[in-house]
Amino acid sequence: MNTVITPEKIELPAGAVLKLLGSWEDYQALSEQLGDRSLPRIKYRRGEILLMTPLPEHGRDVSLLANIAQVLLDRLEQRYDSFTPITMSLPQFSGIEPDYCFYIENWRAVVGKKRIDWQNDPPPDLVIEIDVTSYTDINDYLPYKVPEIWLLKNKQLLVYRLQGESYAITQSIYFPNVAEIVQQCFQIANEETTSEAIKWLRNFLVG
Repeated sequence: MNTVITPEKIELPAGAVLKLLGSWEDYQALSEQLGDRSLPRIKYRRGEILLMTPLPEHGRDVSLLANIAQVLLDRLEQRYDSFTPITMSLPQFSGIEPDYCFYIENWRAVVGKKRIDWQNDPPPDLVIEIDVTSYTDINDYLPYKVPEIWLLKNKQLLVYRLQGESYAITQSIYFPNVAEIVQQCFQIANEETTSEAIKWLRNFLVG
């Protein structure tokens, strides 16, 4: 497939990342053109627009990592709300689409809401990102003050926590050993299936 960007059509081959110079208004126009389509993903930083079409492994990895988070939260009997897809935006400044996000501490602030006001409502407590094509930049989440980000890169989980005005790699506030758990789950998923990985996790938590 060739890359096509016209007022009538937007097409990118799988795995492609395209950077365009553009304004907030250009970003809004492209977002409106895409409508409810989940692909390509679109991101806005001041003065530039990024488009990306994930590879098939991206979706599989997102699903597995989100399922791991849900199993762990359920084990903690932690109430939460989760969203995907979702667009976080601050007019004239930023637009980003996390792979998956969870409201944990702040679930009450968004429960039942059809729209989230990113200028006034709290951000997600946990964002999940899968980086297969070097599309992800942790600093894109700084304007929103997301407390914790899980970034899966090269099948390794990196946990970033907001510390002051920057992100630092550390342990999860919710699950201190989550990186090791994720590594084991992905090994099982690669050798068998994602369902076997989740089955192992549930048994591991009971034991």
